[in-house]
Amino acid sequence: MATSPQPSSPRWHGSRLAAYTMLVLATLIGSVSLFAFFVLFLFFGPLDLVRLDLSVPAKAAWNTMLCLLFFLQHSVMVRQSYRRWATRFIPPHFQGASYTIASGVALLTLVVLWQESTDTLVSAGDTVRWLLRLVYGLGIIGFGWGMLALGTFDTFGIRPIRDRLRGTDTPPIPFTIRGPYRWVRHPLYLFSLLMIWSYPHLTMDRLLFNVLWTAWIVIGTILEERDLVACFGGTYREYQRQVPMLVPSRLRPLELTGTRA
Repeated sequence: MATSPQPSSPRWHGSRLAAYTMLVLATLIGSVSLFAFFVLFLFFGPLDLVRLDLSVPAKAAWNTMLCLLFFLQHSVMVRQSYRRWATRFIPPHFQGASYTIASGVALLTLVVLWQESTDTLVSAGDTVRWLLRLVYGLGIIGFGWGMLALGTFDTFGIRPIRDRLRGTDTPPIPFTIRGPYRWVRHPLYLFSLLMIWSYPHLTMDRLLFNVLWTAWIVIGTILEERDLVACFGGTYREYQRQVPMLVPSRLRPLELTGTRA
């Protein structure tokens, strides 16, 4: 949650050049990494840009390390405890952009260095292949729907910087329930899982990727729930009682009397 400017390192404050640099880097790295991961890697498969002479077990270990690198970076930097600690070095209005830059670098590292396996476990036929491609397309549409439903979703964490440059305070993020959030509490994660599992050629490395990312998304969602309860209190607890976390339990969305808190 964004806050009004607080005292921090003098090197960072008052520098419009630093602010514009962070804006550009976060937008550029964030855009490129999301496109490379969600469009190129998830849809087309490994890019095979760097081939390492590794055995099958070594490839599995290497790919696991790439995943864990991103998981560790993301899971640590997204926690409120880290943000409070990081305020001693990075002002609050730069933290969202710095998170985007670090995440983008970790994600691009995974995409570029991923080692593809030559062993295919399952290869979908034409009909199933097109159905899986349809699932992927629905995942992309649903992901965009989820971001639009939030209204205030700041994809690259740059809104606090823009507000700082304009001399305005960034308002607190409201608790909003609309769009796909009326079916599940974390639709962005649900649609990400659909995209992850919709690849029609299941190789050993892809199975490893799918399992690791599914486990991380589920664990990360549970941890994120704790932060949301701490932030929104009883309002979010009531939301938890009415709407499932990841898997929809009904065709019709739950009618909620209040959409904001």
